[in-house]
Amino acid sequence: MKFYKHISILIAIFFFASACSDYVDYAPIDDYQITADVYFNAQSDYEAAVVGTYDPLQWMYLNILIGDIASDNSLSGGESATDVIGLQHIDDMVHNPNNDNLTSIWKWLYEGVNRANYLVENIDNLEFDSKAALYGEVYFLRAYYYFELVKFFGDVPLFTDRRLTASDSQTLLRSSKADVYAQIELDLINAIAVLPVAQAQKGRATKFAAQALLGKVYLFQDKFSEAAPVLENLMGVFSLVTNYGDQFLKTGENSSESVFEIQYTNTSEWWDWGYTPQGTEGNFGVIHNGPRAFDGPTYASGWSFNIPTADLFDSYEDDDTRRNATILDIVAFADQTGASYAEGYKHTGYFNNKYIPRAGESGAQTELNYLTNYRAIRYADVLLMAAEANNRGNIDDGIAQTYLNLVRARAFGDENHKITATGSTLTQAIWDERNFELAMEGHRFFDLVRTGQAANKISGFVTGKHEVFPIPQQEIDISGLTQNAGY
Repeated sequence: MKFYKHISILIAIFFFASACSDYVDYAPIDDYQITADVYFNAQSDYEAAVVGTYDPLQWMYLNILIGDIASDNSLSGGESATDVIGLQHIDDMVHNPNNDNLTSIWKWLYEGVNRANYLVENIDNLEFDSKAALYGEVYFLRAYYYFELVKFFGDVPLFTDRRLTASDSQTLLRSSKADVYAQIELDLINAIAVLPVAQAQKGRATKFAAQALLGKVYLFQDKFSEAAPVLENLMGVFSLVTNYGDQFLKTGENSSESVFEIQYTNTSEWWDWGYTPQGTEGNFGVIHNGPRAFDGPTYASGWSFNIPTADLFDSYEDDDTRRNATILDIVAFADQTGASYAEGYKHTGYFNNKYIPRAGESGAQTELNYLTNYRAIRYADVLLMAAEANNRGNIDDGIAQTYLNLVRARAFGDENHKITATGSTLTQAIWDERNFELAMEGHRFFDLVRTGQAANKISGFVTGKHEVFPIPQQEIDISGLTQNAGY
C-alpha cells in the first residue's frame, strides 16, 4: 500500500493558512494557534501532520523536468512554441522573473518548509515514545525542501522555528547560500541521529536516506572530505538491481537500489484540474513525457515535453544497456510494432523512457493519476557521489575507481569496461558517468552548474547569471526581496 494519502479534513484545516497563500511573505490569518492547541493532543495528530508534510514532495514534477530541459540533455517540446511558455523560455535560456513555473516551484517548496515548521512550533505540546524519530522525518523533509530552494534560487529566506504570519510582512531577507546550507546540514545531522535504518511504510525517510542527502549536500559545496565518510555508511546496505531498466518499471518500485523514493498512487478519485498538481495523488509529471496521439502497445499518449536530444542518445556506447532504458527511440519502436504518434514541437524522435506514460498505469483521470514513483536518490547515485568525493578530495582514487566501475559493470553486463584513469581524467569520467546513469532523472543541470561545466555544455548559458534561476517577481513586489544578478 502506498504511504502517501490525502490528509484528512482536519489536517486540511490545520494547514489552511499556509496552503491558501501564494507567497513566502503572506498575510492570510495571523492568529490560528488555537488550531494547534486543539489539534496536537494525541500521537496520531502528530503522525497525521507529518504525513501532510510529505505531501508537497508529490508536487515537485517541475523540478525534475527543468533539471533536464535547462541542460543539454533534452528540449522543451510540447505542442507549440507557446505550450507551457515557462518551460520554453527555460529551454532557450531566456527565462525571467515572471515565469509561472519557477513561481510554482518557489511556492510549493515553501509550503513544505512551512508545514515542517508548524510541527517544530508545536514540538513541546505532547510527549510520546516515537516522537524523536517522527521529528527526524520532519527535519529530513525540511532539509529536502531547502536544498531544492538553494539549488534553484541560491540565497533564499531562511526561517526554521515557526511559520510565517502577517506580522512578518515586508521583513524577510534572503539568507546566504552558506547559511542555508548550514541549516540543511544541521537538520540532516539531527535527522540521522534519530531516524531508524528502515521504515515499515515505503517512502518514509530513513537514516540512510538522510545520510545520502547529507552526502549530496556536502558534494554541492565541494566538501569532499565530509561527503566521503557519510556516503560510506550506505555501502553494502543497498545493491544495484541486475537489469538497469527494471527499476523504472512498476515492478521495480522501492527496489534494493532505492534509497529514497517519492510515492504516488492511482487509487485516489480526488483530482482537480484547477488544483494541479496538489489536487491529485498521481505523478502529474509523467503525462508530460509521452508521445502525442500515441496508438500502440506498451505506452500511452502524453504531451511530448522534455524530449531527449540526439546528442544524448548518441553519447552512449552501443552496448550500454542504459541507453534504451533511458531513451525511447520512437521511430524504431513504431517500425517494430506498428505504433503511430504525432510529432510535437522540437521533435527529436526520442522520449524519456524512465518516466513515460505506460499503458494501464493511470486511474480515473488519466493525465493526473499516473502511479509512477520518482526515484529521488538511487544507490547508483550514491556510488558515483562517493567516487567523486574520494577522487576530488584527493582521498583515494582506487576507491573512486571501484565505485565507478560497479556502476559500469551493471551498465555493460561485464568487467571489460573498467575505468583505470586517475586524477582529473578520472574526475571527468565520473562526471560523464553520472549523466549516462542519471540522465532524464532531473539531475543534469545542477550537476553541470556545481562542477563548472554549464557554460561549455548549455547553449545560451550566461556565466554569472544562469547558475541560479530568478526570484519570482511576485516575491520581489510583495516581499521586497533582492533579485539574482542578471535578471
